Amino acid sequence: MKGDIIIDAKNIIKRYYIGQPNELEILHGIDLTVREGEFVAIVGASGSGKSTLMNIIGVLDKPTEGRYMLDGVDVVAAKDKELSEIRNQKIGFVFQTYNLVSRTSALKNVELPMLYAGMKSGARRRRAKQLMEIVGMGERMHHNPDELSGGQKQRVAIARAMANNPSIILADEPTGALDTKTGRMVMDLFHGLHLEQGKTIVLITHSPELAEETERILTLSDGMIIGERRGLGHAPL
Repeated sequence: MKGDIIIDAKNIIKRYYIGQPNELEILHGIDLTVREGEFVAIVGASGSGKSTLMNIIGVLDKPTEGRYMLDGVDVVAAKDKELSEIRNQKIGFVFQTYNLVSRTSALKNVELPMLYAGMKSGARRRRAKQLMEIVGMGERMHHNPDELSGGQKQRVAIARAMANNPSIILADEPTGALDTKTGRMVMDLFHGLHLEQGKTIVLITHSPELAEETERILTLSDGMIIGERRGLGHAPL
C-alpha cells in the first residue's frame, strides 16, 4: 500500500494572454493525485500540455484556476518565498537538457541545491560525493559538464535532484536526448531510487515504452487526461 496523497490537483486550468484576443487555454480542468512512493508516468504527444502541467506540478508556475496541494501546502495561496523553499526542499528536477552549470565541476553542480538550502560546506561535499557514487559517477566528479557524455550529465543531474532528499522527483523527458543504451541506464537509476529509497517519481514522457515501466500511466491529450491505466512497475525483463 502506498502512502498518503502527496500531489493533489483538482480542476487545474491554465490560460495564457488572459483578457486578450489571443487568450489561450492549455489545460482544461486536470484532476491528478499521486501518493507517496508511487512511480507515475504522464504520457502524451508534443503539444498535449505536458510541459505546462509539469511546470505546475513542479511549482514553477501557478494554475489560472483550480486547487493544488503539494505535501499539504496550498501552492496557489503560497507566497514566492515559500514556493522557492518547496522547489528547493521537496522537489528534485531532472530535465532533458540536464541544466548543469557549465563552468563548474560535476560535484559542485550536485552541491548547489544544498548551498541554497544553507547546508555547511563539509556536509554538503560529503553528501554530494555519496550521491555521485550512487549514480556511478565517482570517478568523474571533478570533471566539468563539457567533459562528460550526455548520459554522464544526466546521471549528475539525477544526483543533483537527490541533493536535499526531496519527497518527489520530477523527470521531464529524462532520456529524450540519449541513445537507447544510455537511456536504459538512466531509467534503471530511477527504478533504483523508487524501489530502494521509496521515492515518489513523476515521469513526463512522449514514449509509451518508458511509461509502461511505471506503476500508473496517465495519458494527456489536448490539455485533458483522457485515460489512466496500470503499468508494469518495472523495467521489461
